[in-house]
Formats: sequence, structure tokens, C-alpha cells
Amino acid sequence: MEYELLGSSGTAVSRLTLGTMTFGDETPEEAAFTQLDTFCEAGGTLIDTADVYTAGESESIIGRWLHARPGRRREVVIATKGRFPTDNSPTGVGLSRRHLSDALDASLRRLQVDTIDLYQMHAWDPYTPIEETLRFVDDAVRAGKIHYFGLSNFTGWQIAQTAERARAAGLTAPVTLQPQYNLLVRDIELEIIPASEEYGLGLLPWSPLGGGWLTGKYQRDVRPTGSTRLGENPERGMEAYDRRNSVERTWDVIDAVRTVAEQRGDSMAQVALAWLVDQPAVTSVIMGARTQEQLEQNLAAAGVHLSEEELDLLSNAGRPAPDDYPYGGPGEAQRSRKIEGGR
Repeated sequence: MEYELLGSSGTAVSRLTLGTMTFGDETPEEAAFTQLDTFCEAGGTLIDTADVYTAGESESIIGRWLHARPGRRREVVIATKGRFPTDNSPTGVGLSRRHLSDALDASLRRLQVDTIDLYQMHAWDPYTPIEETLRFVDDAVRAGKIHYFGLSNFTGWQIAQTAERARAAGLTAPVTLQPQYNLLVRDIELEIIPASEEYGLGLLPWSPLGGGWLTGKYQRDVRPTGSTRLGENPERGMEAYDRRNSVERTWDVIDAVRTVAEQRGDSMAQVALAWLVDQPAVTSVIMGARTQEQLEQNLAAAGVHLSEEELDLLSNAGRPAPDDYPYGGPGEAQRSRKIEGGR
């Protein structure tokens, strides 16, 4: 396992993170304990959850695991999130001081810890002034309830506003961003990644395998069946089969991943994870695994690095290609400082 600093903080974390969204649902508690043990034995340290994962049961399982293995708390970095509702209360949603105070205390109880290492705002809240959120976070850090604070699913301007307001007021600034990022989802390279780099946020990408698409399990024009996520529900979420199957770029990327995997003798999942780990600003990649077998296969990507030629092949297959203003050729021409006929 390799390690990297958590964004602009001084805390080192493993380059692979264990995502626990399936704990308590697709992954029962006993299997979750086994996954946590396996991850730590492989050198993994960063464990990511959220208060809304399986209605809080994911956090509770991690808390019971920590209680059963008291020596592990000093070895792992616990990350969770707050923002979305966990009950029917009209005040129980958003990034207000009121809601986050309740949500943070509930997460601390479920996780059975005194301090959460990385507390992340699960999404932007259009109704709460960001200064209110930042002052809550700063107070929580001073109270010892949080070590670091991060963002999740924020856009470029939201990252900039949060970081600038924190800087101006002398408040605790975010150190990480958790976005969806993989070989099939790369539009964040246009503004979100540059904003993250500008403000020192390390990326913690979720869905690194594109909901299973990058493992090669799905076929062109053959609707999935069986015990896979899309086999059980082909219209599931962002990775819905019909939407991605209809885009030629999807299959160009999958073919490129397959080519590199076959040349190297690695799995397609390992190649897709290795590409993501080596992208600029990426601190750690969040692996979600329903089964122990999937986890072990993904952990085999630890320490795998692709050649420049392999990285270029994969990057070129799915590179964002806007063709108009402001990101395509017209926009680039406006921003360029090249002097015609000069150097």
C-alpha cells in the first residue's frame, strides 16, 4: 500500500480508501467486519462512510467494529458526511448549524469515537449561507469533534466560494473534495479539479469503476441480468444501462481499458483504479465492494502504476471534448496568450 497526505493537511492516508455504502444492506455485518479487517491488514487506513448510508447502519457497523478491535482506532482515519435527512424533521436537512450539530453528534455516537478525522459536507446547500456552515465547522474543530473538514459533490464555484470565505474570515478551510471521477466521468477536469488544485483540496474520487462498467462485466446492446447492480436494476442511478450503452465513447473507453489489461495481464478493474490513482490532485480512491472477492481484487491494484503510453491511451479514449465556448476551441483561443507568429 502507498500513502499520500490528506489534501493540504499533514495526515497521511492510504492511496486506496474503503467505501462502506453497502454495509448493512448488500454487505451484512459479519462480511463488513471481514472487509474492514482485510483492508487494514493490506495497509489500508482511510475508511469512508456517511450518516445516510443504510440509514446510519454503515456508521454503526464501523463503530461496533472499532469497539471490538480497540487497537485499530489509532491506525485508521475515519471519514463521514452530513447534509441529507436522516429523519422526517423539517430542520433535519442541509448545512445549517442546527442540522449539522445534530448530525455530527449522532455520527459520533454511532461510530463510537470522540473525534471524526474527516467530516465532509455531503453536498452544497443553496439555502444556508456558507459562512454559517464554516463557523459551525470551525467551532467543531475547536471543540475536538472534528480534525479536518472536506467537501463532497461541490462544483467549481462552490469550492472557490467556500475556500475564499474561510480564508477571509480566518476559519477552518476544507482539505478534500469527494467527487464522482472515473474514466467514464471526466467533466470535472474542466473546472472542479483546477479549483481543487488552486485551494489545496485532495480528491477522494467515488465510483472509480463507473458502477461496474469499467470491469468489463457489461456488453454492448445486451441488457444485463443476474446478480450485478444493473442486472438487478438496469435503470439504476447514474450508471443506468440504456444511457451509457447509447454513447459510443463508453465503449471506446472500455475497449481501451481491456486492451491495457490484456497487455499487462491485470484485471480491467486494476487498470481503471491505477489510472485514477495517478491523476493530478487525487489523494485516495474510494473502493466500494459488495463482496470479499471484489475487495481482494481491487486491493490488488495497490502499488500498480501504468506507463506513460498506457496512461495516454486511456486518457485519450475518454477525454472531455467540448467543441464550443467556453471550454472548446473558441474559449481556449480567448484565454490563450500565444502571440501569432511568435514563440
